[in-house]
Amino acid sequence: MSKASSHDSGSAFTLLKSAIGEVEGVFSPSTFQDLEHICEKLSSAKSVVCYGVGREGLVMKSLTMRLMHAGIHAYFVGDMNVPPVGDKDLFLVSAGPGHFSTVEALSKVASDSGSEVVTFTAQKNSVFKVPNQYVVNIPARTMANDLDKSITQVLPMGSLYEVALFLYFEILILLLRDYLKESATSMRERHTNLE
Repeated sequence: MSKASSHDSGSAFTLLKSAIGEVEGVFSPSTFQDLEHICEKLSSAKSVVCYGVGREGLVMKSLTMRLMHAGIHAYFVGDMNVPPVGDKDLFLVSAGPGHFSTVEALSKVASDSGSEVVTFTAQKNSVFKVPNQYVVNIPARTMANDLDKSITQVLPMGSLYEVALFLYFEILILLLRDYLKESATSMRERHTNLE
């Protein structure tokens, strides 16, 4: 039997159940204690700019899209139409392991310009610090501790944090939709027709 076909569908399903269990283990009611506060910040922000690197960046891009669907002026760093940030703006970033040099540098620029910085991380005790920062903890394994032999793991590298962050944002959008009195229909009306 070749290496490519050495796993049957049963073992793949077992892996899936284990991965779902890992993701579920990240969350408790306290994980969501910041959601209402973040909804308030998002609803009152003039503009929201998001940023992350690697796969975390992909999750932040998906959040940017959903914020736009909810009627918020949302942008992702690097896109051609990103406005300057300043007072009354929000800069949302992900730094799962606690530090990325580009995330910290851009957060400092945003903070120095008067924007509030909301940092999502799994390493709240070692996350970088900038003025005017609000830190949200998503307590999942990242590449900061993925080689810890005392932790049984299925999902590789920083996948657990990335999947948990995506799900956290999906719940955030559901609550934000209600907060802004949006509906599934009004959000759908903002979806691109250029596909």
